[in-house]
Amino acid sequence: MRSCAALFESRGDQHVGGPRSRRPPALWMALVFALPLLAEGAALDAVSSKEASSGLRAALSQGVDKAISRLGTPNGFLNNPQYAIPLPPALEKADRALRLIGMSGDTEKLRTAMNHAAEAAVADARPIFKQAVLHMSVKDAKGILTGGDTAATDYFRQATSAQLAGKFKPIVAQATAKMKARELYDEYAGKAAQVGFVRSQDANLNDYVTARAMDALFAEIAAEEKAIRKDPMGQASNLIKKVFGSL
Repeated sequence: MRSCAALFESRGDQHVGGPRSRRPPALWMALVFALPLLAEGAALDAVSSKEASSGLRAALSQGVDKAISRLGTPNGFLNNPQYAIPLPPALEKADRALRLIGMSGDTEKLRTAMNHAAEAAVADARPIFKQAVLHMSVKDAKGILTGGDTAATDYFRQATSAQLAGKFKPIVAQATAKMKARELYDEYAGKAAQVGFVRSQDANLNDYVTARAMDALFAEIAAEEKAIRKDPMGQASNLIKKVFGSL
């Protein structure tokens, strides 16, 4: 029998649910999901290929849904000490100097607008993650199931970052424009940059908020993934229990 590594090398470019191989579909999917894990010593002899696939998808979806439900809700960032988005540190330090050169110092209004923009962007992220799950390759699936505590999060970060940034920026721009925070930020950041208090990459409101929102979202997904791997039997889904409990 061919080794698991050789099997995945020869089939690694196919997607889960993609084109049929020459092997009977049921047998091929069983080999895809069961053999690599058995080679790692996992007791998956009672887990079918369909269960393995469904269990993995359920775990990925659960992680994303919980992360979005926590952050993409009213005050999901602003009332969360871990993820509340502050002004860039250099701009915080510049506040007193900006007051001296005639700026209003209305930083609280600006913080609130930035955090509401982030929650609006995160709330609209779910379709991008669903596409990432649908286009997951056999190699990706093996890596997630047998990888480290954040293997799924790492996959999502690689597969979705570019799309998320493209999706988030217009939402952030719309939210900040509506709250008139963009002009306020530009006033602060522009003055601060002139006197050397802020970096150019922090002077762009939409880029700054987008980056912080994405970091928070991936951190929450990672936390949920670790919880699933640590306590699979404590999950509500029976498929997650069966698949991840056998790793």
